[in-house]
Formats: sequence, C-alpha cells, structure tokens
Amino acid sequence: MTDASLVVTDLQVEFSGFVAVGGVSFDAHPGEVRFLIGPNGAGKTTCIDAVTGLTRGTGSARLGDTELLGRPVHKIVRLGVGRTFQTASVFDELTVLQNLDIAAGRHRPWVSLLRARRGVDPSIEHALEETGLTGELATPAGILSHGQKQWLEIAMLLVQDAKVLLLDEPVAGMSQDERTATGERLQRIAAKRIVLVVEHDMDFMRRFATRVTVLHQGQVLSQGTVAEVQADPKVQEVYLGTAGAATTAAMAVVLEPSAATQTLKEQ
Repeated sequence: MTDASLVVTDLQVEFSGFVAVGGVSFDAHPGEVRFLIGPNGAGKTTCIDAVTGLTRGTGSARLGDTELLGRPVHKIVRLGVGRTFQTASVFDELTVLQNLDIAAGRHRPWVSLLRARRGVDPSIEHALEETGLTGELATPAGILSHGQKQWLEIAMLLVQDAKVLLLDEPVAGMSQDERTATGERLQRIAAKRIVLVVEHDMDFMRRFATRVTVLHQGQVLSQGTVAEVQADPKVQEVYLGTAGAATTAAMAVVLEPSAATQTLKEQ
C-alpha cells in the first residue's frame, strides 16, 4: 500500500525538564516487521506517542517527504498513520462488522448499524481475512478473546487504509497460539505496509522481528537484526547486568532460550 518509509531522526521528548526520549533515531520500511524493545521507562511508547501527535516531540519523524511532528493527531491519522494501544479500543457492545463499519467511515446513522446487512464492503472483507476474523462478523466485540480484540483493532486500521501501523505491545496477555498467529499475520500485513511493534515479549520479538532497536533510558542502545542485537555487549550488559531479575529472565529468552526456561522456573 505504500512505498514510503518512516524515518525518525534525533527525536527528543521532555516532560517538565525530564528527558524521556533523548535523541532517538530509527527507521522502518514496508516489507519488514520492525521492533522497539527495552526495559520499562526506556521511552518506547513515548516515541510512538510523539510520532502520532499524542506527545510533543522535537527532531524529525518523516513519512516519505512529509514531516509528522508538530501536526495535530487527526491530520497524522489522515496521512495514514495508525496505532493501537496496550488495551484494545473497540466498541464492546457492537459486533465486529459494526466496529469495522465505524472505522471505515461509512457515515451511516447509528441506528442503521443495528439492522441486518445485505453485503460487506470489500475493504472490510479483506481486513477480516488479514486478521483471521472472517468467522466473527456478527460476534459482539465484548465477547471476543483478548487476542481477537487486538486483531479487531488492527483490522480497524486496515479498513482506514493505514500506511503505518504502530502497535503497542500487541501480544500482551495473549496465549502462545495467539502470539504465533499474530506474528504470522503481522508478517503478511507488513508486505505492503510499515509495521512498527513496541513489545516486551522477547520470544515474540526473536521469532518475528526483521530488525530491532533497543532503547535504554531514552536513548538508542543498539539496533540491527536480532542476531546483531543479541550479540551486542552493551545489550548484554544492560539486560544481564543491571536491569533486574525479571528483565534478565525475559531478555535471556533472546540471548539463550534454553537457559531462560530454567531461569524462569527458578523464579
């Protein structure tokens, strides 16, 4: 859907003098599943908040030739930049189809959303196929599984023809099967779109990331392929030295999956 890349350069975000993001640069391209990882407080979510206009940032975040920083949220959305949150933002009382109708901007009266449909818009059908929700068309969103709600939120971005999908911890709380399905679906979606994932699940990252940027204390610690990042001594020092037991166990899944299993059992 897009040939443009997302290029973030020297992004800085401050809150009352506290530097949450201090000069972060990274890029993301169609055809890859790009990850931002790091301990809590590293600045991952703040980065995508700035790119989407929810937080004021300085520096540059360009989608192709278009600068995103400084634009209102609604104008960034119109440029094709969509995001999800850690808790899915869907209308629980409405069906999957009705949620997608609203996202697609059908501009139908609310009462008409409760009536029987004669057909489904092709863009909605495609989004349902991409996210594995075809069989849930008439299901109220409130009774979907946690993973299905996340997929519905992604489908809502697809029907809006989002060129960039910024996903904040999309597999948090999912079962292992849902994590695997999500990773496979993101790989398909990323073939024609920019997909940038903020994630704490290191096993998920190891399995599905094309490239990774590691943030630590608001700055880029390392970036590259999974193999390059896990071999970086700086990453090993932060995650296996000073980051604490929980993060150590999580990162160990990346650095040495078999050893991590025993570590987690002992905690």
